[in-house]
Amino acid sequence: MVGTRNSLRASKWATQLSMKCVRTLPPSSHSHLPFLFSLLLSHFSHTLCFLPLFSHSFLILCLFSRNSFSSSLSFLIPSLLLFLSPCFLTLFLCVSETRSYLEGGLRKVEPYYFDFCSHCKGRWVGQSLLHVFSNEFRAEPIEYYHQAAAAGRIRLNEQPADLSTILQNNDFMRNTVHRHEPPVTAEPIRLLANTEQVVVVDKPASLPVHPCGRFRHNSVIFILAKEHGLSGLHTIHRLDRLTSGVLIFAKTLAVSKKLDQQVRDRQVHKEYVCRVEGKFPEGEITCEEPILVVSYKLGVCRVDPKGKRSRTVFRLVCHSGSSSLVRCFPITGRTHQIRVHLQYLGHPILSDPVYNSPAWGPDRARGGHRDKSDSELLEALIAAQREKEGLDLLGEGGLEGAGNEGAGAGSERAGAGSERAGAGREGVGAGSEGVGSRPQGVKDPLCGECKLVRTDPSPGDLMMYLHALRYKTPDWEYATELPSWAREDWPGD
Repeated sequence: MVGTRNSLRASKWATQLSMKCVRTLPPSSHSHLPFLFSLLLSHFSHTLCFLPLFSHSFLILCLFSRNSFSSSLSFLIPSLLLFLSPCFLTLFLCVSETRSYLEGGLRKVEPYYFDFCSHCKGRWVGQSLLHVFSNEFRAEPIEYYHQAAAAGRIRLNEQPADLSTILQNNDFMRNTVHRHEPPVTAEPIRLLANTEQVVVVDKPASLPVHPCGRFRHNSVIFILAKEHGLSGLHTIHRLDRLTSGVLIFAKTLAVSKKLDQQVRDRQVHKEYVCRVEGKFPEGEITCEEPILVVSYKLGVCRVDPKGKRSRTVFRLVCHSGSSSLVRCFPITGRTHQIRVHLQYLGHPILSDPVYNSPAWGPDRARGGHRDKSDSELLEALIAAQREKEGLDLLGEGGLEGAGNEGAGAGSERAGAGSERAGAGREGVGAGSEGVGSRPQGVKDPLCGECKLVRTDPSPGDLMMYLHALRYKTPDWEYATELPSWAREDWPGD
C-alpha cells in the first residue's frame, strides 16, 4: 500500500508538471515533450512502478489535443522505448560513441572521446586545479593538462577551466579525453543459459566483467548489452580478467539476493581447472593459509597470518612435461585465492602475470618466503608490467586504472553512456552492434597514446591457464567444456 501511495503521489506530481509545460511552452516544441519527459520519468520507472503508466499517458493525451497525431507519434515511439528500458538511452549513446572490430585474433575498439567527471573531493578543497592534476592524475605529463585546458577539454562547473583556479566544495570537474582501450581476444562470449531468472556465459580470458581501468566497451557487461540485447544484469560472482569460464548473472534483484545468499552460505560448489608449474603432488592437497590484500588498487594479495581465513582443495589430474593439470575447489571466496594458494604451494599458474612474476624472487614466494617489503614488491610488479608494453596485466584495469584512475578528473566516470560498475543494474541498455572491419581511425593532436606505435599482443599473451569449469547447487548446475590447454594430451609443454 505504501508503495502504491508513493507511486500515485509521484504520478500526480508528474502530471501537474506535464500540464504546466504544455501550457507554457510554445506549440512548436510540444511534439518534443514525450521524448524529454521520458528521459526524466524513466529514471523512476523501476522504483515507482505506476509512474510511467499514469503520467506518460496523461501527457500524451494533452499533446494529442494540441498537435497532429503524426508529429506526436514520431516522438512517442522512442519515448516508449525509453520507458520500457531505462538503459536504452545510455546504450544509444554508447553505440554511437565507438565501434568494435576484429583483427589478428583480437577484438579492438576504435578510440573515442570520453568524459571523466567528479565533484570536488574534500582533500582537493583549497588546492588549484593544476595541483590536483599534477599530484593525483599522473597518467599524462603536466604539459598535456595545460594544452587540454587551453583547448576547452577541462571544464569547471561546465565552464572552460583555468588551471590556477582554487577549488571549492561542490565544484564539478569534467575532463574530456581521447580514450584507447587495450585489445582483448576475439573469442566470442558463449551463452550457456538464458532463462527468466539468469544469464550464464562462458567468459573468454582477457575480458573484464565490468568496465574498469582502461576497459569499457571491451567488457562482458557492455558486449552482452550491445551484441546480445541483455541488459540490467546483476553480478552474482566475478572472475579475474585473465580467467575464463562460468560467469552467472541474475536478471532481477530478487534472484540476485537469493543466489548471493547461497554463495555466502557456501551452498554453491565451485570447480576450477588450471595448469601449474612443475610436478604437483599426488592425492588431495588442502591449503588453509590466510590471505591478506597488499594493494586494493593494483589487486595484489599474499599469504599472511593477519589475512582472512581461506581454504582451497586441490586434486592432481595429470602431469604433462614440465606442468601439471590440477582441479581446484575453493571453499572460501577470497580475492585471487586459488592463485595465491598455488603460489604458496610452490606451483604458480602458468602465465600468471602477478603470482608467477620474478618480482617475488627466484622461488616465487613459495612457502610465504620473500625478500622484499610490500612496497618494494609493488614497485617490482609495476616495473615488470611496464616491460610488457602496456598489456594491462596487473590488476583488473592495469596501471592506469588501478594507480591513477585513468586520465580523468576523478573516480566518478560519466560520459556518453556513463556507468557505475557494481552488482546492481548496470548502466548499459539493450540493443545490438555488429563487430566490423578495421576502421580508418582519427588521431587526436593532444592524445599521447595516438603518438605511440604498439605491437599487438598475441591472443596467448592475454590469457592465464585458470578456468571456472563448474558452478552448482542441489537445485542447478552450469558447466563449460574443458579448454584446449586442459586436455591430457595438450602439446603446450
